[in-house]
Amino acid sequence: MKTGRQNVGPVTHSTRAHFLPALPTLPRMSAPDARTKRLLPWLVAIAFFMQTLDGSILNTALPSMAADLGESPLRMQSVVVAYLLTVALLIPASGWLADRFGTQRVFVTAIVLFSLGSLLCALSTSLLALVGARIVQGLGGALLLPVGRLAILRVFPRGELLAAIAFVAVPGLIGPLVGPTLGGWLVEVASWHWIFLINLPVGALGLAAALRWMPDLRGAAVPFDGRGFALFSIGLVLVTLALQGLGERALSAATSLVMLVAGLAAMVGYWLHAARVPQPLFSLALFRIPTFTIGLAGNLFARLGSGAMPYLMPLYLQLVLGRSPAQAGMSLIPTALGAMLCKAFAAPLIGRLGYRRVLVGNTLLLGAMIAGFALTSAAMPTPALLALLGLFGIVNSLQFTAMNTLTLGDLDPTTASAGNSLLSVVMQVSMSLGVAAAAALLVAFSGGAIGAAAVGPAFHAAFVSLGALSALAALIFLQLGRSEAPSGPASTLAEG
Repeated sequence: MKTGRQNVGPVTHSTRAHFLPALPTLPRMSAPDARTKRLLPWLVAIAFFMQTLDGSILNTALPSMAADLGESPLRMQSVVVAYLLTVALLIPASGWLADRFGTQRVFVTAIVLFSLGSLLCALSTSLLALVGARIVQGLGGALLLPVGRLAILRVFPRGELLAAIAFVAVPGLIGPLVGPTLGGWLVEVASWHWIFLINLPVGALGLAAALRWMPDLRGAAVPFDGRGFALFSIGLVLVTLALQGLGERALSAATSLVMLVAGLAAMVGYWLHAARVPQPLFSLALFRIPTFTIGLAGNLFARLGSGAMPYLMPLYLQLVLGRSPAQAGMSLIPTALGAMLCKAFAAPLIGRLGYRRVLVGNTLLLGAMIAGFALTSAAMPTPALLALLGLFGIVNSLQFTAMNTLTLGDLDPTTASAGNSLLSVVMQVSMSLGVAAAAALLVAFSGGAIGAAAVGPAFHAAFVSLGALSALAALIFLQLGRSEAPSGPASTLAEG
């Protein structure tokens, strides 16, 4: 294990974690024209904004969507899980697709799929149709940012790369800030359909810009691990659906058990496959890096609670605390502001206290804060609730920053791309499992009732359960040495 003095520089937004680690292995364009260099960051920023806005605008509208579709608001999690799981499945193939078919063609296809999925979501008249439309939307969303960042990497030289990345990262801050409020406002003044229709003009603008300004870059032809991708994807889908089916009792116990065993078998099959082929989808050599292994495992379990909160909190504010959709959206602004504030002191704090102290202590604090929402009620003063949500945003952001810098910090040019891709997959899967777990807990604790008197205690019990699950991740971070830190420059890493 690597130990020694902490090496923590300025920590930036999550986009930087996706860009820089794989930099040395990427070919670049020769002498890109000035207009391409000026407009490409705008194009990728539009795509990033579409993604982050969609990820934060939906949850506030779930109760209204449920009422219109004749569903229980406690059973709308499949709308969220379908998108997250689709994105997770396609992330490993995004780089190969861009190299094989060109960045422009894949980026344009991604915008078209995302916009088409948004239109289909708005036209949906049943939960099943909406879930199917979200899968189409996820197919596009999974490719937008990876292909856009690949183009940025290949166009900009190292000296200009940080400025381009910083520009593209801005929508990642704006989307979560305006998304919940915009979603609540659209539901009140129009209908939930407009949270999807709003993507269409943005998508049209992005499509026109991509056809004109996205460079058509292709990488060296490398073999794609199709068999490994199939085994990994099948295992991921079956395990996730089996756990969701068991929790919600949507499937019989026997069916869920068969799916779970089949999914685990596919995962084992992938593990054996990866040990025997020269270029697997995710090399097993990654797991010989201690900080990567601990960080990845910690990400998986710590995000079960924090990943469920964007789904739980808008429902809680509306169904239990009696807030309108717009009020619920505005109540979530302090969480986004707290996450932004955390960026000012995250790196110095990690540098002073070290990864082990920060991650163990902050993981326990994160779990306690999630559980602490069980003490809130409609009688709680609004300023106190907003302060609690803002503090949660700070703690949650610090957790992501520390976990991701730990996970990626010891990767070298030969492992950075695969390691970053695997981390992205784990993040998406963990959030989808967190949403599924939250929904299952709500159904179990409420007995299926949706009245405020019944769901209030159910939400409180779910908060406590998810807080306890998140806190258990501290046991993983305890495996770090007292002064253990990644050896790579943390300025290239980030929150996500």
